[in-house]
Amino acid sequence: MAKHETPLIDQLESGPWPSFVSDLKLEAASRAKNENGIDYQIPVDVCDDLLGVLELSYKHGRTHWKHGGIVGVFGYGGGVIGRYCDQPEMFPGVAHFHTMRVNQPSGKYYTTKFLNDLMNIWELRGSGMTNMHGATGDIVLLGTTTPQLEEIFFDLTHKMNTDLGGSGSNLRTPSCCLGTSRCEYACYDTQELCHSMTQEYQDELHRPAFPYKFKFKFDGCPNCCVAAIARSDLSFVGTWRDDIRIDQEAVKAYVGGELKPNAGAHAGRNWGPFDIQKEVIGLCPTGCMRYEGGKLEINTPECTRCMHCINVMPRALRVGLDKGVTILCGAKAPIVDGAQIGTLLVPFMKIEEPYDEVHALIEKVWDYWMEEGKNRERVGELIKRNGMQKMLEKCDLKALPQHVQEPRSNPYIFWKEEEVPGGFQRDVNEFRKYHQR
Repeated sequence: MAKHETPLIDQLESGPWPSFVSDLKLEAASRAKNENGIDYQIPVDVCDDLLGVLELSYKHGRTHWKHGGIVGVFGYGGGVIGRYCDQPEMFPGVAHFHTMRVNQPSGKYYTTKFLNDLMNIWELRGSGMTNMHGATGDIVLLGTTTPQLEEIFFDLTHKMNTDLGGSGSNLRTPSCCLGTSRCEYACYDTQELCHSMTQEYQDELHRPAFPYKFKFKFDGCPNCCVAAIARSDLSFVGTWRDDIRIDQEAVKAYVGGELKPNAGAHAGRNWGPFDIQKEVIGLCPTGCMRYEGGKLEINTPECTRCMHCINVMPRALRVGLDKGVTILCGAKAPIVDGAQIGTLLVPFMKIEEPYDEVHALIEKVWDYWMEEGKNRERVGELIKRNGMQKMLEKCDLKALPQHVQEPRSNPYIFWKEEEVPGGFQRDVNEFRKYHQR
């Protein structure tokens, strides 16, 4: 029998979708019966009391989790988010309800043994509730008490050879798509680069020293399956700089109806015959394609690598062979100064071990941000405040046409006198003489 009456949150079980409330009730019932004979290290009624405090929050229209108190594991400044209930007498099972972030493997590939071992630890020493995964990618273990933090950390590091993720004003857990392990579009090995950056920047990951949080994300191609361009302070998006490879016979097969567009993704619906002019050529954002005389042509200098044509006709079109990444900076969610999408920093960089060029760029961005960033100011907000030109200067990058967001109205790009050929000063002198006359 449920410990608390929950008429308000019970309504969340009434829709057509699976409900977290139902899952909480199942876990609460399982812990109450304890048919497996587990020697729980935190209160058995943790899930019951969580349901109760959630019901109270719905009733009062405000949260009953309070701020205050820093909690963590020895030697780390991040990875644990302290949670305390402001009604501990009413809900003793969640008086402490700390969250732990666990660093996910690149691409989120798991063995069943890893997941079983992790759940055994969490069932014993935590609430048994997880979030697979958090917005940044971590495995999120929801709810444990202060005495169990070091015990869980020991088990994770010594028995499972894994680590906590990031939290606080530090490098957050790097995240990537499946990359070359599963995807034909990937332009670099996202998993290898993500793993390498995680290993390289352990100190920045575990010991907060930044003005605010900092996120890496690695997308293998412009389809952006981890949304790096919108969600990371420094995003690495796979690209190419030569021609899209075209199989003209396959193009004719799409036009003739032998091959289904979009890899047959809409096979269950009849959209009528494929129209390459309407569905590919006419939707190209730069108009760089044409189909004449049974032949498809692409004007590569005008192509922005949007991936639309490749996604529609994957058997006919392939990404180029001269592959690398485009690097953007400054994306963020709308917490302080509104949402921002990534701003282009490096149009193209080859990705080759030992990644010296990547490391050099990252550390220049960090040096500038740590020197001039305000407390709780993201990199994108620093760019907005000081201008993109300052970021380019600090990163030792030259201004390029690709950095201009809108012709004639972009306030970020300025030319210095020493950067312009000698005619600049001559023109200034002539201008002065004219007005003196």
